[in-house]
Formats: sequence, structure tokens, C-alpha cells
Amino acid sequence: MRRVRAAYDADPDLTRWPFTLAPVRQLLRDGLDLGQITVLVGENGTGKSTLVEAIAMTFGLPGEGGSTGAQHQTYVSESPLPDVLTIERGPGGSRWGYFLRAETTHGLFTYLAAHPGARDPDFHAFSHGESFLAMLGSGRFRGDGFFVMDEPEAGLSFSSQLALIGHLHAIAHHRSAQVLIATHSPVLAALPGARILELDETGFHDRDWADLDVVDHYRRFLAEPRRYLRHVVDT
Repeated sequence: MRRVRAAYDADPDLTRWPFTLAPVRQLLRDGLDLGQITVLVGENGTGKSTLVEAIAMTFGLPGEGGSTGAQHQTYVSESPLPDVLTIERGPGGSRWGYFLRAETTHGLFTYLAAHPGARDPDFHAFSHGESFLAMLGSGRFRGDGFFVMDEPEAGLSFSSQLALIGHLHAIAHHRSAQVLIATHSPVLAALPGARILELDETGFHDRDWADLDVVDHYRRFLAEPRRYLRHVVDT
């Protein structure tokens, strides 16, 4: 997949959410070129999950997670953004993909339990973090395709985040594989070779890892926690 952009007949109501978000307006105006690995970072409410969800759905993935063409759905909460987007594909681009998002994994794993694959473990038998890593090892995140993850760091320890980086880096080495992630984690944002986009109230911007706000905040907090804690706790 080379590019996501507004459909030619798109005519959204820009006074409605999510079209009031600057990164969404930028996507509709300029489009977004996707590399082998693209990582979205930014504060809560800037539109990371909204963009990731919409791109996944425009590709053909279910909004609550799952594979291309899956029918898993428990509650309709997706934005209307996918309705006004289109995808430009490269020659021979894979149409297979998988979407995994932290907030809907319980429902997804329940769906998989009712429609098990030949080698599926019981994902509900694992901790939240272990189930994410088990999903990566289940065979769904292999080969060519478009692999999307929304805040996968939820429930993952530091060492498990490193293991996730190893999985995703291996995936992205396939000729026609692409990875798209939304994250708050400075660890996952350090994925080698990733294009990092930082979202804020003005849009989305290419950033080097060392220049990300989240990296700066973590560095400062670890160096001197009290500088931050004094603003949120009584002493």
C-alpha cells in the first residue's frame, strides 16, 4: 500500500468529529504515504487511534480487530472517516492484513474461540500481555500483508515490548509487508527503520525518535521523578 488519501467524491462535514482534528484534515488535504513501518505518536485525543482505525478499515480490516474480511463486531463505534478515504496500492500488493488493538482484544479473542484456527491457543488463558505475544506467534502476523496495531504496549512489560519490536522488525522484512502502529511507548517508537509521525493540534509531522516529546518526557521523569510528581500529588 503506497498511499492513503481522500476519495475523489469525498465531501465530509468538517464541523463534525473527527473532521475537526487537525491530523484528519491534513490527511484529507495532503494524503499520507506509508512506508515499510509507520509509527504514530502523540497525546491522547490527537487522533492516532482514529487514523489507524480508519486506515485499517479502508484496507478492508474490521474496526475492532481481526483479519481481512472478518465479520467480528460487538459495538459500532467507528468514526465515519473510512467512508471518505481510498487507498493507492502498488503493483502486486498483498490484500491480506491483520488489525490488533488493545481496547478490543477481549472481544476478538472471544470471537476466535468461537471460530478457532487449527493452531490457535486459548488466548483467554493468557495474561493480557502474553496474549498479544501469543497472537504474533499464531501465524497471523507472518508473510506479506498489512499489519496494524493500536497501542499494543498496553499490558506489555519492558522486555515484552522489546520482544514485540523483534517480531515487527522481522515482519517488515518481507518484500510486501507493511506495519502501521499507534503508540504512546518510546520503546516501540524506536522500531528500526520506522517513519515516525507525531500528531498534535496542528497536524502530523515527521520526527526523529530523539526529538519526540514522549522521549523527552520519559528521559526527564526517569532522571528526576519529583519534578513531575509535585504537580499531581500533595506533598
